[in-house]
Amino acid sequence: MYIDITIPGKRFANNSIAMLALLALALAGCGGGEDKSSASDAAANINSPAQIAQESADDYNANENGLITGATLKRWKDDWLNERPAGVTGELVILQAFEGAALSEYVKPDGVHVFTHLVGSSEWVQTRSNGVGTTTSMVPDGATMNAFLVKYGIDPSKDMIVCAMGAGGNYQAMLQGRCWYMLRYWGTPRAHLALLNGDNAYQVSSTQMVAGDFDVAVSASAKSSYGTVDDLPEDNTALQATLQDMLAILPASDSNVLGDGVFIWDARGTNQYSAGEDDGTGTPVADYMTTFQNSGSRQGHPYGALQLDYSNMLDAAAGYSYKPKAELAAYLAGEVDGGGKGFVDGTYQPVGTGRAYQAGDTVYTYCETTFRAMITGMTSVVILGKPTRFYDGAMTEWNSMSNITAWDGAAILPADSPWRTDVVSYYKAATGPTVIAPRQIDDPYASSANAIVDADRRFKFFGASGGDSGGDSVTPPSNPCGG
Repeated sequence: MYIDITIPGKRFANNSIAMLALLALALAGCGGGEDKSSASDAAANINSPAQIAQESADDYNANENGLITGATLKRWKDDWLNERPAGVTGELVILQAFEGAALSEYVKPDGVHVFTHLVGSSEWVQTRSNGVGTTTSMVPDGATMNAFLVKYGIDPSKDMIVCAMGAGGNYQAMLQGRCWYMLRYWGTPRAHLALLNGDNAYQVSSTQMVAGDFDVAVSASAKSSYGTVDDLPEDNTALQATLQDMLAILPASDSNVLGDGVFIWDARGTNQYSAGEDDGTGTPVADYMTTFQNSGSRQGHPYGALQLDYSNMLDAAAGYSYKPKAELAAYLAGEVDGGGKGFVDGTYQPVGTGRAYQAGDTVYTYCETTFRAMITGMTSVVILGKPTRFYDGAMTEWNSMSNITAWDGAAILPADSPWRTDVVSYYKAATGPTVIAPRQIDDPYASSANAIVDADRRFKFFGASGGDSGGDSVTPPSNPCGG
Protein backbone atom coordinates (compact mmCIF):
# COMPACT_ATOMS: atom_id res chain seq x y z
CA MET A 1 0.00 0.00 0.00
CA TYR A 2 1.21 3.51 -0.76
CA ILE A 3 -0.04 7.05 -0.58
CA ASP A 4 -0.01 9.06 -3.78
CA ILE A 5 0.58 12.73 -2.87
CA THR A 6 0.07 15.34 -5.57
CA ILE A 7 1.80 18.69 -5.03
CA PRO A 8 0.23 21.35 -7.23
CA GLY A 9 2.63 24.18 -6.45
CA LYS A 10 5.42 25.36 -4.17
CA ARG A 11 3.30 26.34 -1.16
CA PHE A 12 2.02 23.54 1.03
CA ALA A 13 -0.60 23.14 3.71
CA ASN A 14 1.39 20.59 5.68
CA ASN A 15 5.10 21.10 6.37
CA SER A 16 5.79 17.42 7.08
CA ILE A 17 4.28 16.25 3.81
CA ALA A 18 5.98 19.09 1.97
CA MET A 19 9.39 18.26 3.33
CA LEU A 20 9.03 14.54 2.56
CA ALA A 21 8.17 15.42 -1.01
CA LEU A 22 10.98 17.93 -1.28
CA LEU A 23 13.48 15.47 0.17
CA ALA A 24 12.40 12.83 -2.33
CA LEU A 25 12.86 15.31 -5.15
CA ALA A 26 16.23 16.38 -3.82
CA LEU A 27 17.50 12.82 -3.56
CA ALA A 28 16.38 12.26 -7.15
CA GLY A 29 18.41 15.26 -8.28
CA CYS A 30 21.97 13.95 -8.03
CA GLY A 31 21.98 13.37 -11.79
CA GLY A 32 21.43 17.07 -12.37
CA GLY A 33 20.19 18.43 -15.64
CA GLU A 34 18.42 21.44 -17.03
CA ASP A 35 15.34 20.01 -18.70
CA LYS A 36 12.86 19.79 -15.83
CA SER A 37 9.35 20.64 -16.87
CA SER A 38 7.94 22.57 -13.94
CA ALA A 39 8.91 24.82 -11.07
CA SER A 40 7.69 22.20 -8.57
CA ASP A 41 10.72 20.16 -9.66
CA ALA A 42 13.11 22.72 -8.16
CA ALA A 43 14.31 20.34 -5.48
CA ALA A 44 15.30 17.79 -8.11
CA ASN A 45 17.56 20.36 -9.73
CA ILE A 46 19.94 21.21 -6.91
CA ASN A 47 22.99 21.21 -9.13
CA SER A 48 26.54 20.53 -8.01
CA PRO A 49 29.40 22.78 -9.19
CA ALA A 50 30.33 20.16 -11.78
CA GLN A 51 26.80 20.22 -13.17
CA ILE A 52 26.77 24.02 -13.34
CA ALA A 53 30.08 24.33 -15.20
CA GLN A 54 30.19 24.61 -18.98
CA GLU A 55 33.19 24.32 -21.27
CA SER A 56 33.75 26.71 -24.15
CA ALA A 57 34.67 25.65 -27.64
CA ASP A 58 38.32 26.26 -28.50
CA ASP A 59 37.06 28.82 -31.04
CA TYR A 60 34.88 31.27 -29.15
CA ASN A 61 32.99 31.98 -32.40
CA ALA A 62 31.45 28.51 -32.11
CA ASN A 63 29.75 29.24 -28.77
CA GLU A 64 25.98 29.78 -28.63
CA ASN A 65 26.10 30.57 -24.90
CA GLY A 66 28.78 31.13 -22.30
CA LEU A 67 31.48 33.29 -23.88
CA ILE A 68 30.28 34.57 -27.26
CA THR A 69 31.86 36.85 -29.85
CA GLY A 70 30.61 40.00 -31.50
CA ALA A 71 30.09 38.08 -34.71
CA THR A 72 27.63 35.77 -32.96
CA LEU A 73 25.81 38.68 -31.33
CA LYS A 74 25.54 40.49 -34.67
CA ARG A 75 24.11 37.39 -36.34
CA TRP A 76 21.49 37.14 -33.61
CA LYS A 77 20.68 40.83 -33.57
CA ASP A 78 20.30 41.16 -37.34
CA ASP A 79 17.87 38.23 -37.74
CA TRP A 80 16.74 37.13 -34.31
CA LEU A 81 13.76 34.98 -35.23
CA ASN A 82 15.82 32.87 -37.62
CA GLU A 83 19.17 32.94 -35.81
CA ARG A 84 18.28 32.63 -32.14
CA PRO A 85 19.84 29.61 -30.41
CA ALA A 86 17.98 26.33 -30.18
CA GLY A 87 15.63 26.21 -27.22
CA VAL A 88 15.40 30.00 -26.86
CA THR A 89 11.82 31.07 -27.56
CA GLY A 90 11.89 34.61 -26.18
CA GLU A 91 13.80 37.74 -27.12
CA LEU A 92 17.39 39.01 -26.98
CA VAL A 93 18.11 41.11 -23.89
CA ILE A 94 21.52 42.80 -23.60
CA LEU A 95 22.61 44.12 -20.19
CA GLN A 96 25.47 46.61 -20.40
CA ALA A 97 27.63 47.61 -17.44
CA PHE A 98 28.70 50.95 -18.94
CA GLU A 99 28.08 53.12 -21.98
CA GLY A 100 30.55 52.24 -24.69
CA ALA A 101 32.99 54.59 -26.37
CA ALA A 102 31.86 57.04 -29.05
CA LEU A 103 30.27 55.30 -32.07
CA SER A 104 29.83 52.12 -30.03
CA GLU A 105 27.72 53.33 -27.12
CA TYR A 106 25.03 50.63 -26.93
CA VAL A 107 24.24 47.51 -28.89
CA LYS A 108 21.39 48.77 -31.05
CA PRO A 109 17.93 47.69 -29.86
CA ASP A 110 14.89 47.41 -32.08
CA GLY A 111 12.26 47.43 -29.32
CA VAL A 112 10.65 44.30 -30.75
CA HIS A 113 13.10 41.42 -30.47
CA VAL A 114 16.28 43.14 -29.25
CA PHE A 115 16.42 45.13 -26.01
CA THR A 116 19.46 46.83 -24.51
CA HIS A 117 19.61 48.18 -20.96
CA LEU A 118 22.24 49.99 -18.90
CA VAL A 119 22.41 48.40 -15.44
CA GLY A 120 23.73 50.33 -12.46
CA SER A 121 26.82 48.89 -10.77
CA SER A 122 24.99 48.57 -7.44
CA GLU A 123 22.29 46.35 -8.96
CA TRP A 124 24.55 43.31 -9.16
CA VAL A 125 25.15 43.11 -5.39
CA GLN A 126 23.46 43.45 -2.00
CA THR A 127 24.57 43.75 1.63
CA ARG A 128 23.46 40.59 3.47
CA SER A 129 24.09 38.62 6.66
CA ASN A 130 25.41 35.06 6.63
CA GLY A 131 24.17 34.58 10.22
CA VAL A 132 27.55 35.41 11.77
CA GLY A 133 28.19 38.82 10.26
CA THR A 134 26.96 41.21 7.60
CA THR A 135 28.95 41.62 4.39
CA THR A 136 28.70 43.99 1.44
CA SER A 137 28.69 42.96 -2.23
CA MET A 138 26.88 39.63 -1.90
CA VAL A 139 24.62 38.06 -4.53
CA PRO A 140 21.14 39.70 -4.36
CA ASP A 141 18.27 37.94 -2.62
CA GLY A 142 15.21 36.50 -4.34
CA ALA A 143 12.90 39.49 -3.93
CA THR A 144 15.58 41.82 -5.30
CA MET A 145 16.15 39.49 -8.24
CA ASN A 146 12.47 39.36 -9.09
CA ALA A 147 12.31 43.16 -9.03
CA PHE A 148 15.34 43.20 -11.36
CA LEU A 149 13.61 40.89 -13.84
CA VAL A 150 10.50 43.07 -13.81
CA LYS A 151 12.48 46.28 -14.25
CA TYR A 152 14.34 45.03 -17.31
CA GLY A 153 11.62 42.79 -18.72
CA ILE A 154 13.57 39.54 -18.53
CA ASP A 155 12.19 36.02 -18.64
CA PRO A 156 15.27 33.81 -18.07
CA SER A 157 13.33 30.70 -19.06
CA LYS A 158 12.65 32.07 -22.54
CA ASP A 159 14.95 35.01 -23.33
CA MET A 160 18.62 35.06 -24.31
CA ILE A 161 20.50 37.31 -21.90
CA VAL A 162 23.86 38.76 -22.89
CA CYS A 163 26.07 40.42 -20.26
CA ALA A 164 28.19 43.08 -21.97
CA MET A 165 30.83 45.51 -20.74
CA GLY A 166 30.08 48.43 -23.05
CA ALA A 167 33.21 50.44 -22.33
CA GLY A 168 36.27 48.32 -21.79
CA GLY A 169 38.17 47.98 -18.54
CA ASN A 170 39.00 45.63 -15.71
CA TYR A 171 36.10 46.88 -13.59
CA GLN A 172 33.69 46.58 -16.48
CA ALA A 173 34.77 42.96 -16.99
CA MET A 174 34.19 42.35 -13.27
CA LEU A 175 30.63 43.68 -13.50
CA GLN A 176 30.03 41.56 -16.58
CA GLY A 177 31.06 38.54 -14.52
CA ARG A 178 28.76 39.50 -11.65
CA CYS A 179 25.93 39.73 -14.17
CA TRP A 180 26.53 36.12 -15.20
CA TYR A 181 27.03 34.90 -11.63
CA MET A 182 23.86 36.53 -10.30
CA LEU A 183 21.64 35.18 -13.07
CA ARG A 184 23.18 31.70 -13.17
CA TYR A 185 23.10 31.40 -9.35
CA TRP A 186 19.36 32.04 -9.39
CA GLY A 187 18.71 29.35 -11.99
CA THR A 188 19.03 30.90 -15.43
CA PRO A 189 19.76 27.95 -17.77
CA ARG A 190 23.19 28.02 -19.37
CA ALA A 191 21.57 28.00 -22.81
CA HIS A 192 19.97 31.36 -22.03
CA LEU A 193 23.02 33.24 -20.75
CA ALA A 194 26.13 34.64 -22.42
CA LEU A 195 29.07 37.00 -21.95
CA LEU A 196 30.12 39.21 -24.85
CA ASN A 197 33.89 38.79 -25.25
CA GLY A 198 35.46 42.25 -25.33
CA ASP A 199 34.11 45.78 -25.15
CA ASN A 200 31.89 47.42 -27.76
CA ALA A 201 34.72 49.32 -29.44
CA TYR A 202 36.65 46.06 -29.87
CA GLN A 203 33.73 44.51 -31.71
CA VAL A 204 34.08 47.27 -34.32
CA SER A 205 37.88 47.36 -34.47
CA SER A 206 37.99 43.57 -34.88
CA THR A 207 35.33 43.84 -37.65
CA GLN A 208 33.02 41.45 -35.84
CA MET A 209 30.44 44.25 -35.74
CA VAL A 210 30.14 47.61 -37.45
CA ALA A 211 29.29 51.11 -36.23
CA GLY A 212 25.73 50.65 -37.48
CA ASP A 213 25.22 47.88 -34.92
CA PHE A 214 25.34 50.47 -32.15
CA ASP A 215 23.22 53.41 -31.04
CA VAL A 216 23.55 56.33 -28.64
CA ALA A 217 20.54 55.24 -26.56
CA VAL A 218 19.28 52.16 -24.78
CA SER A 219 15.80 50.71 -25.24
CA ALA A 220 13.04 53.22 -24.60
CA SER A 221 11.33 50.70 -22.33
CA ALA A 222 11.60 47.11 -21.19
CA LYS A 223 9.42 44.48 -22.77
CA SER A 224 6.31 43.66 -20.77
CA SER A 225 6.94 39.95 -20.29
CA TYR A 226 9.16 38.75 -17.46
CA GLY A 227 9.77 35.77 -15.23
CA THR A 228 10.58 35.12 -11.58
CA VAL A 229 13.55 33.29 -10.12
CA ASP A 230 11.37 31.09 -7.92
CA ASP A 231 9.81 29.69 -11.10
CA LEU A 232 13.19 28.64 -12.54
CA PRO A 233 13.63 24.89 -11.96
CA GLU A 234 17.40 24.89 -11.40
CA ASP A 235 18.95 25.55 -8.01
CA ASN A 236 22.52 26.72 -8.66
CA THR A 237 23.19 28.11 -5.19
CA ALA A 238 26.23 25.80 -4.99
CA LEU A 239 27.99 28.51 -7.02
CA GLN A 240 28.36 30.38 -3.73
CA ALA A 241 30.91 29.12 -1.22
CA THR A 242 30.10 30.35 2.25
CA LEU A 243 32.40 31.19 5.14
CA GLN A 244 31.42 27.82 6.57
CA ASP A 245 32.34 26.06 3.33
CA MET A 246 35.73 27.77 3.19
CA LEU A 247 36.60 26.78 6.75
CA ALA A 248 35.71 23.19 5.91
CA ILE A 249 38.03 22.85 2.89
CA LEU A 250 41.27 24.44 4.12
CA PRO A 251 44.37 22.34 4.76
CA ALA A 252 45.98 22.31 8.20
CA SER A 253 48.92 24.46 7.10
CA ASP A 254 49.80 26.95 4.39
CA SER A 255 50.93 24.48 1.79
CA ASN A 256 49.98 23.51 -1.77
CA VAL A 257 48.11 20.28 -1.12
CA LEU A 258 47.46 18.14 -4.19
CA GLY A 259 44.82 15.46 -4.48
CA ASP A 260 42.37 16.89 -1.95
CA GLY A 261 39.76 17.85 -4.55
CA VAL A 262 40.13 21.56 -3.82
CA PHE A 263 41.83 24.37 -5.73
CA ILE A 264 41.76 27.74 -3.93
CA TRP A 265 42.43 30.65 -6.30
CA ASP A 266 43.34 34.07 -4.91
CA ALA A 267 42.59 36.52 -7.72
CA ARG A 268 44.37 39.49 -6.12
CA GLY A 269 47.93 40.67 -6.68
CA THR A 270 50.89 39.03 -4.98
CA ASN A 271 51.29 42.19 -2.91
CA GLN A 272 47.99 41.50 -1.09
CA TYR A 273 48.32 37.73 -1.05
CA SER A 274 51.73 38.09 0.63
CA ALA A 275 50.67 40.92 2.96
CA GLY A 276 53.36 43.08 1.40
CA GLU A 277 56.21 40.56 1.50
CA ASP A 278 56.35 40.46 -2.31
CA ASP A 279 55.19 43.18 -4.69
CA GLY A 280 55.03 40.73 -7.58
CA THR A 281 58.66 41.15 -8.57
CA GLY A 282 60.28 39.54 -5.54
CA THR A 283 60.68 42.85 -3.72
CA PRO A 284 58.87 43.61 -0.44
CA VAL A 285 56.34 46.45 -0.44
CA ALA A 286 57.80 49.49 1.34
CA ASP A 287 54.75 49.87 3.59
CA TYR A 288 52.74 46.68 3.96
CA MET A 289 49.72 48.67 5.15
CA THR A 290 49.25 49.96 1.58
CA THR A 291 48.10 46.45 0.66
CA PHE A 292 45.12 46.67 3.05
CA GLN A 293 41.60 47.50 1.86
CA ASN A 294 38.37 48.54 3.55
CA SER A 295 40.10 49.28 6.88
CA GLY A 296 40.64 45.57 7.41
CA SER A 297 42.14 44.03 10.52
CA ARG A 298 44.76 42.06 8.63
CA GLN A 299 46.12 41.11 5.21
CA GLY A 300 47.26 37.78 3.76
CA HIS A 301 45.46 34.66 2.56
CA PRO A 302 43.73 31.48 3.73
CA TYR A 303 45.91 28.41 4.15
CA GLY A 304 46.49 26.53 0.91
CA ALA A 305 45.45 29.26 -1.49
CA LEU A 306 47.42 29.76 -4.70
CA GLN A 307 47.65 33.19 -6.30
CA LEU A 308 47.39 34.42 -9.87
CA ASP A 309 46.22 37.96 -10.57
CA TYR A 310 42.89 38.13 -12.41
CA SER A 311 44.26 40.61 -14.97
CA ASN A 312 46.33 37.84 -16.57
CA MET A 313 43.09 36.32 -17.89
CA LEU A 314 42.33 39.36 -20.07
CA ASP A 315 43.87 40.92 -23.16
CA ALA A 316 43.63 44.65 -22.47
CA ALA A 317 44.79 45.48 -26.01
CA ALA A 318 41.85 43.51 -27.42
CA GLY A 319 39.08 45.30 -25.56
CA TYR A 320 39.64 43.39 -22.32
CA SER A 321 38.56 40.18 -24.00
CA TYR A 322 39.50 36.82 -22.52
CA LYS A 323 42.71 35.27 -23.75
CA PRO A 324 42.50 32.15 -25.93
CA LYS A 325 41.29 29.03 -24.16
CA ALA A 326 44.64 27.22 -24.56
CA GLU A 327 46.51 30.04 -22.80
CA LEU A 328 44.05 30.04 -19.91
CA ALA A 329 44.26 26.25 -19.62
CA ALA A 330 48.06 26.51 -19.45
CA TYR A 331 47.80 28.68 -16.34
CA LEU A 332 45.69 26.08 -14.55
CA ALA A 333 48.18 23.41 -15.58
CA GLY A 334 50.80 25.28 -13.54
CA GLU A 335 52.65 26.76 -16.51
CA VAL A 336 53.94 30.33 -16.69
CA ASP A 337 53.36 32.64 -19.63
CA GLY A 338 55.92 34.59 -21.66
CA GLY A 339 56.08 37.21 -18.92
CA GLY A 340 56.78 34.63 -16.23
CA LYS A 341 53.29 34.88 -14.74
CA GLY A 342 51.66 31.79 -13.31
CA PHE A 343 50.27 30.41 -10.07
CA VAL A 344 52.44 30.90 -6.99
CA ASP A 345 52.13 29.39 -3.52
CA GLY A 346 53.05 30.71 -0.08
CA THR A 347 56.73 30.87 -1.10
CA TYR A 348 55.74 33.36 -3.84
CA GLN A 349 57.39 31.14 -6.43
CA PRO A 350 55.66 29.43 -9.37
CA VAL A 351 54.21 26.10 -8.34
CA GLY A 352 55.45 24.37 -11.49
CA THR A 353 53.82 22.42 -14.29
CA GLY A 354 51.34 19.86 -13.01
CA ARG A 355 51.19 21.35 -9.52
CA ALA A 356 48.25 23.73 -9.90
CA TYR A 357 44.74 22.52 -10.79
CA GLN A 358 44.26 18.75 -10.53
CA ALA A 359 41.63 16.75 -12.41
CA GLY A 360 38.49 16.55 -10.28
CA ASP A 361 39.26 19.67 -8.22
CA THR A 362 36.57 22.22 -7.45
CA VAL A 363 37.84 25.77 -7.86
CA TYR A 364 37.17 28.16 -4.96
CA THR A 365 37.96 31.70 -6.04
CA TYR A 366 37.90 35.02 -4.18
CA CYS A 367 39.51 38.46 -3.97
CA GLU A 368 38.64 41.37 -1.68
CA THR A 369 34.96 41.56 -2.61
CA THR A 370 34.74 38.84 -5.30
CA PHE A 371 34.76 41.37 -8.11
CA ARG A 372 38.22 40.51 -9.43
CA ALA A 373 37.36 36.87 -8.79
CA MET A 374 34.49 37.15 -11.23
CA ILE A 375 37.10 37.18 -13.98
CA THR A 376 39.05 34.21 -12.63
CA GLY A 377 35.74 32.43 -12.04
CA MET A 378 34.48 33.09 -15.57
CA THR A 379 37.76 31.61 -16.79
CA SER A 380 37.31 28.40 -14.81
CA VAL A 381 33.54 27.86 -14.97
CA VAL A 382 32.51 29.28 -18.37
CA ILE A 383 35.62 28.82 -20.51
CA LEU A 384 37.49 25.84 -19.04
CA GLY A 385 34.46 24.01 -17.69
CA LYS A 386 35.86 23.43 -14.18
CA PRO A 387 33.58 23.01 -11.16
CA THR A 388 33.73 26.44 -9.56
CA ARG A 389 32.46 28.17 -6.43
CA PHE A 390 32.75 31.85 -5.61
CA TYR A 391 33.60 32.78 -2.04
CA ASP A 392 31.32 35.79 -2.22
CA GLY A 393 32.15 37.16 1.24
CA ALA A 394 35.80 37.21 0.17
CA MET A 395 38.62 38.85 2.11
CA THR A 396 36.36 41.64 3.34
CA GLU A 397 34.52 38.99 5.33
CA TRP A 398 37.47 36.65 5.90
CA ASN A 399 39.71 39.29 7.43
CA SER A 400 36.85 40.48 9.62
CA MET A 401 36.58 37.13 11.35
CA SER A 402 39.47 37.98 13.70
CA ASN A 403 40.14 38.29 17.38
CA ILE A 404 41.72 41.67 16.66
CA THR A 405 40.70 44.96 18.26
CA ALA A 406 39.10 47.64 16.06
CA TRP A 407 38.98 51.39 16.58
CA ASP A 408 35.92 51.07 18.85
CA GLY A 409 38.13 49.33 21.40
CA ALA A 410 36.48 45.90 21.03
CA ALA A 411 37.75 42.74 19.37
CA ILE A 412 35.81 42.03 16.19
CA LEU A 413 35.26 38.42 17.27
CA PRO A 414 35.68 37.02 20.78
CA ALA A 415 38.60 34.66 21.26
CA ASP A 416 36.34 31.62 21.60
CA SER A 417 34.18 32.25 18.50
CA PRO A 418 34.16 29.19 16.21
CA TRP A 419 34.21 31.50 13.18
CA ARG A 420 37.71 32.94 13.63
CA THR A 421 39.64 32.71 10.38
CA ASP A 422 42.87 34.26 11.65
CA VAL A 423 43.81 30.83 13.06
CA VAL A 424 43.74 29.26 9.55
CA SER A 425 45.42 32.06 7.61
CA TYR A 426 48.82 33.45 6.81
CA TYR A 427 48.52 37.11 7.73
CA LYS A 428 49.98 40.31 9.06
CA ALA A 429 47.81 42.30 11.42
CA ALA A 430 47.21 46.01 10.92
CA THR A 431 49.56 48.37 12.73
CA GLY A 432 46.99 49.20 15.38
CA PRO A 433 43.31 49.54 16.29
CA THR A 434 43.02 53.11 14.97
CA VAL A 435 43.12 51.90 11.34
CA ILE A 436 40.72 48.95 11.79
CA ALA A 437 37.02 49.50 11.20
CA PRO A 438 34.52 47.65 13.40
CA ARG A 439 32.41 45.09 11.55
CA GLN A 440 28.75 44.23 11.97
CA ILE A 441 28.82 40.92 13.81
CA ASP A 442 25.34 39.47 14.16
CA ASP A 443 26.14 36.36 16.19
CA PRO A 444 29.74 35.35 16.90
CA TYR A 445 28.51 31.95 18.14
CA ALA A 446 26.03 31.22 15.35
CA SER A 447 25.49 27.54 14.63
CA SER A 448 25.78 28.17 10.88
CA ALA A 449 27.23 30.71 8.45
CA ASN A 450 24.99 29.54 5.61
CA ALA A 451 22.08 31.92 6.21
CA ILE A 452 22.26 33.46 2.74
CA VAL A 453 22.20 30.19 0.80
CA ASP A 454 19.54 28.79 3.16
CA ALA A 455 17.33 31.83 2.59
CA ASP A 456 17.81 31.67 -1.17
CA ARG A 457 16.91 27.98 -1.28
CA ARG A 458 13.77 28.70 0.72
CA PHE A 459 12.89 31.39 -1.80
CA LYS A 460 13.42 28.95 -4.66
CA PHE A 461 10.98 26.52 -3.01
CA PHE A 462 8.38 28.85 -1.57
CA GLY A 463 8.77 32.27 -3.18
CA ALA A 464 8.23 35.43 -1.20
CA SER A 465 6.14 33.65 1.48
CA GLY A 466 9.25 31.87 2.78
CA GLY A 467 7.09 28.94 3.89
CA ASP A 468 3.63 27.49 3.68
CA SER A 469 0.32 29.27 3.92
CA GLY A 470 0.36 28.86 7.68
CA GLY A 471 3.38 31.09 7.96
CA ASP A 472 5.66 28.44 9.46
CA SER A 473 9.30 28.55 8.44
CA VAL A 474 10.47 25.60 6.37
CA THR A 475 14.07 24.82 5.46
CA PRO A 476 14.50 22.94 2.19
CA PRO A 477 16.86 19.97 2.14
CA SER A 478 20.56 20.59 1.76
CA ASN A 479 22.27 19.59 -1.45
CA PRO A 480 22.37 15.77 -1.42
CA CYS A 481 24.97 15.77 -4.19
CA GLY A 482 27.62 17.34 -1.99
CA GLY A 483 27.70 20.66 -3.87
